[in-house]
Amino acid sequence: MSSVKDRMAEIIQEQPEDATYGEIMRELAFERMVERGLADSRTGRVISNEEMARRIRSYFSTGTIVSPI
Repeated sequence: MSSVKDRMAEIIQEQPEDATYGEIMRELAFERMVERGLADSRTGRVISNEEMARRIRSYFSTGTIVSPI
């Protein structure tokens, strides 16, 4: 397993030469989110699609999130 620094360097090296700082940071953040999600999945920290849909509906109905529609 590579170290965190090694993986970050790989991600940066995979970016095009003209990549902006923001684009690189988004790629690093995306990698972190994917890794966290996979770790959650491996440990059983998941919810069903139905539960997620219920939570989203709840957010919209409480005004926590404004519906884009």
